[in-house]
Amino acid sequence: MFPLSRGPQRLGRERTQDADGATRQTDTDAALARLSAVKKGYLDDPFIAQLVPRAQFQPARPPLINVGTYVRSESIDSLVDQWLEFSERGNTVCQIVSLGAGSDTRFWRIATGPHGDALKKYLELDFPDVTTKKAMAIRKSKELSVVLGSPDSITVGQGGTALHSTKYHLLPCDLRHPPSSFLPSMIGGILSPSLPTLLLFECVLVYMSPQASSALIEWFVNHFASTPDPSDGSILGAIVYEMFGLQDAFGQVMMQNLRASTPLLRTAILSNVSLPGASPYPTVTSLPARFAKHEFTTSNALTLREIREKYISCSELERISSLEMLDEVEELNLVLAHYAITWGFKTFMPLESSRSFWGQWGLKITPAPS
Repeated sequence: MFPLSRGPQRLGRERTQDADGATRQTDTDAALARLSAVKKGYLDDPFIAQLVPRAQFQPARPPLINVGTYVRSESIDSLVDQWLEFSERGNTVCQIVSLGAGSDTRFWRIATGPHGDALKKYLELDFPDVTTKKAMAIRKSKELSVVLGSPDSITVGQGGTALHSTKYHLLPCDLRHPPSSFLPSMIGGILSPSLPTLLLFECVLVYMSPQASSALIEWFVNHFASTPDPSDGSILGAIVYEMFGLQDAFGQVMMQNLRASTPLLRTAILSNVSLPGASPYPTVTSLPARFAKHEFTTSNALTLREIREKYISCSELERISSLEMLDEVEELNLVLAHYAITWGFKTFMPLESSRSFWGQWGLKITPAPS
């Protein structure tokens, strides 16, 4: 159950390289978990198989991982869909920036969904190794490339590590570097500071130092504060999915149990992975502080356990419970209680004109059956 020690003979540079490799490997694990949830009927995603090699031969994940993947996906999907809907309600289009996107299929699901016209730009940033593989997969897949537009509108750059189309941009970078050293030249000319923009951080900030993640958010805050006319509707939102509370007894087990079958998506419980971003957040109530320090207008956080128990309809819970037998309910609850969704927004327009509209953005408690 617990892996053997890799020994003290590793050199410092090798450890760093191993840590980066292990971090990149978490994307593969997340993609396989999503593929499993799709195959088992938890989720509907016709695109994930295009990003997983030999998808038809990949084995299913345990029910605990499938359920966790479902709760994570449904909650983030709900927040993103609301963002698109609110943009449409405001008679505008919006932008989404997915940082550490990996093999995520969200762009394709949005572009082919009911709110595709509300999306102006979609940017994905990740390690060059990750973007290279994704760019190759997109080019090889008719199902993926056709959604980007005509072949003439799709270009590959930076030695095959970047890909651009009218709406979609895949960009290579290391998010741990000082944002001012690469973001202005990389996305400054793509993003409009006057459009509602949503940042997605799905299990990425936990791998960064608190200083690096704070600097990253601060760069976007400053970029959108630069809009010439704040009254034109500029608003910056962010969603963070991450683990927290690793200081308690179960959190320590999660950290030590590097190869257990129980960690949610196994997205952070891997050999050589460092989690410097987890220590500042011992409780779910501490998570909104990530946005509060940047003077966000509002911020909230919920554990995946809370979301499963109160924010998913009874009919959906009944549906997914019929898909597989889940024996590890207590273990599932412990794991879900150590992962959270944090969301918030910062408005750059007069407060009174924004709160009545965007203030409704967030997860909603499902009414109890009568």
